[in-house]
Amino acid sequence: MSVTSRTPRSSDRPRRSSGGDGDRARRASARPADDRAPLVPEPGVPVAGASLTRQERKARTRQALLDATLERLEDQAFGAISLREVARSAGITPTAFYRHFESMEDLGLVLVDESFRALREMLRVRRAAATEPGDEIRAAVATLVEHVHGQRAHFRFIARERSGGTAPLRSAIRQEIRLFSSQLATDLARYPVLRERATADLQMIADLIVAAAVSAVEQLLDVPPGRPDLEDEIRGVAEDQLRLIVLGALQWRSAS
Repeated sequence: MSVTSRTPRSSDRPRRSSGGDGDRARRASARPADDRAPLVPEPGVPVAGASLTRQERKARTRQALLDATLERLEDQAFGAISLREVARSAGITPTAFYRHFESMEDLGLVLVDESFRALREMLRVRRAAATEPGDEIRAAVATLVEHVHGQRAHFRFIARERSGGTAPLRSAIRQEIRLFSSQLATDLARYPVLRERATADLQMIADLIVAAAVSAVEQLLDVPPGRPDLEDEIRGVAEDQLRLIVLGALQWRSAS
């Protein structure tokens, strides 16, 4: 009697359970790191991020990408940093990067915005406590030095990209600096001694002040560790320059 061989049908094969912990773990590990659902932990073993919502995990990964970029800016220009290495440092795949930023240039524009937004807020608080132009100068320089210490990587990024970055980044930085000048010109009009000045004059004064501040920041970034004397010198010169600008402005009369 002959026996006809046949290929086992799918119904003859043992079926895998669709709800087992092993299958869930395999499916979760196949997803990008920032998109994984938290697994059921073993008793007494906490799962990192298990209590975070999807939106919170996404925000955390986005910040990790920004932080990874800032770390590399200590030794590299922004244009030399690859998307792949930033994604790897943040613990995600290069494909998952695009869930947070359209490109590295898009990420750079966010860094520009972050760098200036924090400084604007600090200056706004200090300006609210100032009652005279001299107080404004001391508060502004103190805030600038404080912010350079706290956000050195951001400032180094701005200083490098302001002149040597891509066209979109240079344009974004110029726009932020112009915004600074415009806000300062509005603040200067609060003081009685400057209240009657033409808007163009106030804008020119503000432009000179911001240019002096930018120069001070670039010098502060070059101060080697352990040299507070050099930092004090830069701070003093910056205050003197700003006072000179203000005193000159009080005597200035535009031709128009």
